[in-house]
Amino acid sequence: MSEYLLEVKDLCKRFPIKGGLLGREVGAVNAVNNVSFKIKKGETLGLVGESGCGKTTLGRSILRLIEPSSGQIIFDGKDITQFNADEMRAIRRRMQIIFQDPYASLNPRMTVGDILAEPMEIHGLHTNKADRQKRLLQLLDQVQLPKDALNKYPHEFSGGQRQRVCIARALAVEPEFIVCDEPVSALDVSVQAQVVNLLMDLQKDLGLTYLFIAHDLKVVEYISNRVAVMYLGNMVEVAESHELYGGSKHPYTKALFSAIPSHDPKHQQSRIILEGDIPSPMNPPTGCHFHPRCWKATEDCKKSYPIVTSSSETHQFRCHNPL
Repeated sequence: MSEYLLEVKDLCKRFPIKGGLLGREVGAVNAVNNVSFKIKKGETLGLVGESGCGKTTLGRSILRLIEPSSGQIIFDGKDITQFNADEMRAIRRRMQIIFQDPYASLNPRMTVGDILAEPMEIHGLHTNKADRQKRLLQLLDQVQLPKDALNKYPHEFSGGQRQRVCIARALAVEPEFIVCDEPVSALDVSVQAQVVNLLMDLQKDLGLTYLFIAHDLKVVEYISNRVAVMYLGNMVEVAESHELYGGSKHPYTKALFSAIPSHDPKHQQSRIILEGDIPSPMNPPTGCHFHPRCWKATEDCKKSYPIVTSSSETHQFRCHNPL
């Protein structure tokens, strides 16, 4: 058996842009462009990058909530891009998602008990009423919510408690892999730490595998075993967390990490200010997409997109002039 639970190969997601009276295609946005990576069973892969770089689209494409345009998504040895609707329904019990906004992702007209019971009904789990009640109470205990939460509605909870409900809903069908789509970005800083620690405890207890999408680079460093960096739909660097934060090779990664504030002002690294704006994904630059903003760009960078280079067995990047 493979040590990898998920393997993504050359995944692309292209959104056509239509215009004119006949609604013909006049352009396209390549939101995810030939992305490849692997996630081992029981590990967390952090995914970072600027807003609009394709992180959420990638996460949802992996679950086929958005249909990928091309590429392979191999989950536990099977290419799920070839699965029909019935096969995907079965596999979705093993793959879940925690959304960014804990209020918008919960039905305000349903009690927490109904919200948690719904995925069990869909997948035919715990059909006996007593078994289901026992499972609901177990879920609340796992996410550290009181028993009386079952009869309450989402608006009666704080943001952190609502996100715990969302985590419990994802756990209801006993998944193996969870896409955490910026699960703490809408929460207060003190609550963020509690939710991140909860996710780590659940991973340890249940053997979960995470794709953790976030903007907060310190949170990603804390929770992730490995970290991948995206820029304009492309994955530009991936490495073990300590290796990437300690010695990034791609200039974009270096610029991104230079924005991390330090607790000690004496050790604050100098901020790298990138010139210009992020190019449009409708019309990306030729060659390396980062070259118009890169201080190390050469003629090669303008002409050809760099191939994957490895500095170690666990550290890969795409750059003609690495740091």
